[in-house]
Amino acid sequence: MANSWQATKTLAAAAADNIAQSQSPGAGAITLNGSLVSGGVATLDTPRRILITTTDDDTDITYTVIGTNYAGNPLSETVTGPDNSTVATTQDFATVTSVTHTGSVEAAVTVGTNGVGSTPWYVTNQENSMAAYGLCVVTSGTVNYTVEYTYDDPNAPFTGTFPTTFSLTALAAQTATKDSSISSPVRAIRATVNSGTGTIYAIVIQDGEGHP
Repeated sequence: MANSWQATKTLAAAAADNIAQSQSPGAGAITLNGSLVSGGVATLDTPRRILITTTDDDTDITYTVIGTNYAGNPLSETVTGPDNSTVATTQDFATVTSVTHTGSVEAAVTVGTNGVGSTPWYVTNQENSMAAYGLCVVTSGTVNYTVEYTYDDPNAPFTGTFPTTFSLTALAAQTATKDSSISSPVRAIRATVNSGTGTIYAIVIQDGEGHP
C-alpha cells in the first residue's frame, strides 16, 4: 500500500518586533515584550522562523533563541549577530521563552518574525523497498514556496545539530499550484513558505508494495 502525507501552512504577516520591541540591553536576556507575548512567553501563529534586527554591528556576539518546536519539545538555536541588518533562525519555533546574547548589544535590537516557515517533516517509510514519491503543492492567495528534502533523520540528524536540507528544483521558489516527483531514497520531505500570507497545501504519496 502507498503511504501518504498532507499538511497546510499559512503565515500571518511578518513583524520585526512582535516578540521583543526595540531595546538596548546589556549582557544577558532580552525582554520579551512584543504583541505575541503573554506571561513572558511568545506564542507564534504557527511554527516559523525568528528574526533578529540590529541597528549596529553585532557580528562579534551571538544570539540564542530558546523555545519549543512543533511537537512542544525544547528547541534552541544560536545565530551570529548581524551588522546593522537582520538574521533569522533556520528552525521553526512554536513558542519563544527566551532570547539571550553574549557580550553587549551595540545599539538597539528587536526580535520578531519574518515571512518564512515550514510544514512538519514527512518522514518516509524506510522499511519500504520502493523509493518513489509523488508531490504536489496547491496554493491559495499570494504565497511563494519551496519543497525541501533531507537525508537526515529529523529527530536525530547525523550531519549536524539540525537536518541538512536540499531544495527540489522543480518545486523551488514557486507561486502557483505545481507537482513533481522524487525517484531516489530520501529520509524526509517538507514544504517551506518563503514569503506571502497565502496558504500552501502539500501532499506527498510514497509508492509501496502492492500499490497498483
